Amino acid sequence: MSDVTETLMNALQSNPGKGSAFSLGLTEEQQQLKDWVHDFAQKEVRPVAAEYDESEETPWPVIEKAAEIGLYSSEFLMQAFSDPTGLTLPVVSEELFWGCAGIGLSIFGTQLAAAGIFANAAPDQLLKWVPACYGTPGDVKLGAWCMTESQAGSDVASLRTTAKKDGNEWVLNGQKVFITNGGIADVHVVVATVDPELKHKGQATFIVEKGTPGLSQGKKEKKMGIRASHTAEVILDNVRVPEENLLGGEDRLMKKIEKARSGDKARESSGMLKTLETSRPIVGAQAVGIARAAYEFALEYAKEREQFGRRIIENQAIAFKLADMKMAIDAARLLVWRGAWLGRNGEYEAGEGSMAKLFASETAVAVTDEAIQILGGYGYIREFPVEKWHRDAKIYSLFEGTSEIQRLVISRAISGIHIK
Repeated sequence: MSDVTETLMNALQSNPGKGSAFSLGLTEEQQQLKDWVHDFAQKEVRPVAAEYDESEETPWPVIEKAAEIGLYSSEFLMQAFSDPTGLTLPVVSEELFWGCAGIGLSIFGTQLAAAGIFANAAPDQLLKWVPACYGTPGDVKLGAWCMTESQAGSDVASLRTTAKKDGNEWVLNGQKVFITNGGIADVHVVVATVDPELKHKGQATFIVEKGTPGLSQGKKEKKMGIRASHTAEVILDNVRVPEENLLGGEDRLMKKIEKARSGDKARESSGMLKTLETSRPIVGAQAVGIARAAYEFALEYAKEREQFGRRIIENQAIAFKLADMKMAIDAARLLVWRGAWLGRNGEYEAGEGSMAKLFASETAVAVTDEAIQILGGYGYIREFPVEKWHRDAKIYSLFEGTSEIQRLVISRAISGIHIK
């Protein structure tokens, strides 16, 4: 036996994990958390998913139950954000959205508002406004991240909502669209333009509390999917907020604006862009949950359904579909976990957050479509849940940045060229 062969054999026979920091396994605590949320999704979310999909109402009783067990709380969110692996939120999101995407967004919609606060706030503002987004059991609150506008969806640099200083207050004017919890939230986290010439570098983020004069809900949208999640316009008509509601404070904002005006081209992402970057793997995890739900249902159906005297899973055409579905879901999860880990522990180098969201969202659309195909006509009727999962999945190739925008982010990251 040669020295090279002997070395290889010894390596193969040794403990495969010894001395290695890389692991795809969850810790015992993370596994317990996964099981806990799955149990909640199975017992409290799935049984009422069709009801809220049909009524298109906010599932307040389910949100309250989530608050009672501590799943809907600022304490849970802070614990998740402090996880050094970055995997807590992806793991929890996949299980909850396996139950129902619309109800999942009703529970986790506040999370994006909280993330916007985390990305922009001073420490004292963080301690005040994140808990205010959640409230307490028996008195739950909601948060809303207000960024998207009719002329500035993917083009975040073109926001028209304005913020102008007037004495010791800021005056906000504009209209936001497609806002989760818009108008019904207790805390609206609003992105507005202070200096239009500087685009996203001239924007700031403000807290607008429920009941503030000039703040109102516009049209509530009737949607194809995620119907249990409230989506509406938010109108800002001469809304006055105190200067302390500017996240990060005026000094930091003015320094950022002065730096941008001076022509300093040093790479600096805005708070809004940072929020989008770090949230993309979490959104991807939600899509993985939907895809997994459809795959599991289709697999069980194929194992039980008989045609031409045999189970349809024995048909190679069906078996190969299920194999491809499972492979794509596992690949999407791995991209999500990598993106979440990088978001927590370092900088994205090649658009890894966008890769996770893009691949997971397109996987969810494809897998739910194949699930309908496997069920045939039964997949197209509301008696079976796969048509709902397909409707829910489609939004993931649109919101938090369309699939086209994700490809643009990735292509810019890998080339270093500002592709238009």
